[in-house]
Amino acid sequence: MNTVFLGNPVADWLMALAAAAVVVAGLDAVKSIVLRRLRSFVAANPGGSRPLGAAVAALSRTRLLVLIIIGLYAGASLLVLPERTQLFISRVAIAAVLIQCAIWGDHALRAWLAGTRAEQASDPDRITSSTAIAFLLRVVLWAVVGLMTLDNLGVNITALVASLGVGGIAVALAVQSILGDLFAKLSIVLDKPFVVGDFIIVDKMLGTVESVGLKTTRVRSLGGEQIVFSNADLLKSRIHNLRRMEERRVVFQVAVTYDTPEPSLRALPGLLEDIVAAQPQVRFDRAHLASLAAPAYTFEIVYYVASPDYRVFMDVQQEIYLRIVAMLGEQKVRLALPAQMVHLGPTGELPVVAAAPADTRAAA
Repeated sequence: MNTVFLGNPVADWLMALAAAAVVVAGLDAVKSIVLRRLRSFVAANPGGSRPLGAAVAALSRTRLLVLIIIGLYAGASLLVLPERTQLFISRVAIAAVLIQCAIWGDHALRAWLAGTRAEQASDPDRITSSTAIAFLLRVVLWAVVGLMTLDNLGVNITALVASLGVGGIAVALAVQSILGDLFAKLSIVLDKPFVVGDFIIVDKMLGTVESVGLKTTRVRSLGGEQIVFSNADLLKSRIHNLRRMEERRVVFQVAVTYDTPEPSLRALPGLLEDIVAAQPQVRFDRAHLASLAAPAYTFEIVYYVASPDYRVFMDVQQEIYLRIVAMLGEQKVRLALPAQMVHLGPTGELPVVAAAPADTRAAA
């Protein structure tokens, strides 16, 4: 036992190994106990245990190799070792702990995302947002842990970060359009001007959003063809999202002939109001004689349909038109048709234009 090996008696080496084994066994036992308690709590409270479920998923990914490295570090602290050896062991232990923390965080994010997908299966908008956020958090987590690990191992990360910055600028300039569409995708996901399933109008094109990709958004038009928009160009356009319409404003006109008597003209706004207000899901706004210009008296009617459904709007509009036709027939009022009236006076009143001489015309 008095034999000295690498500057330490064999007894100290045995004590260090025993301490390492105790530390590894103790950490593993603590992990097992905590996991058992967390799993039993999650099983007893399945409705509100998403954070604990993420903790279980993370803790269950604890690597035995990391525990062994921590145990060896604890045992090495009982020995007298060269400074460089002690520094190497401490750096390896810290790197192992950092990597284990990254593994915990990565699996916790995965478990959180899986729970989010299960709870929001009927909401594609929130699923897409959660996926993008989880991906960004995982990238940031591994990037930070990687830089911390390199710094712990003695790598000068200042120069590395600076070189990555210069290289990143060059890459960004080379793939500027792709990055623009990528960040536009993130803007769509986070700001939510529309989601999958929304019916949108972009300029003169309209359709239902099918998917929002990293570079393009795909819309299925009413004609059946698929329209592909660049994400960046789409955000620069004026987007009409009809799915988020709470009510639809409708303006239409009714033109009657000039031979309609004044009492009938005065009564028409009230009759039109009665017809519109009698419809279900309709809020009447106004009805007025709006124009005396040729070729007819023109009434303007405004109402709101309390439904974004286009079929409901068309059903209401059809019923209103039919009732207006019936009402005008009852009131002996005729709808005005596009026409022109030409008044011909006596021939003697027409101006006489002298004709040019035949020889002059021929010469011309």
